[in-house]
Amino acid sequence: MIGYVTLGSNDRKKAGAFYDELLGLLGAKRVMEDGDRLILWSNGGPMLGVIAPYDGKAATVGNGNMVALAVGSRENVDKIHAKALALGGTDEGAPGLRGGNFYGAYFRDLEGNKLCAFHMG
Repeated sequence: MIGYVTLGSNDRKKAGAFYDELLGLLGAKRVMEDGDRLILWSNGGPMLGVIAPYDGKAATVGNGNMVALAVGSRENVDKIHAKALALGGTDEGAPGLRGGNFYGAYFRDLEGNKLCAFHMG
């Protein structure tokens, strides 16, 4: 059902470099750019983007908002989490089982947006 999710960004150049490397681990590439306003990535499924807020105000982190990335394996969860931290992201929860067969890891990007890399199984 989800076509794309956007995260507010105050520095699309910096965010673009972060997500090029991070999402590249999942085979995602930039599929759309709109000047300095928007970048979207996809690996054939739903897209993830960074965008300048439409109202022209500074982007801020939404408390309680999070984007969860289905990454296909526990190994990929570990890789994505480690890469996010290596690129300057911050840890919000190390990789591990969290109830049943949900294996996930949590981190924040360079602007404080919270993401989860997960695999069911």
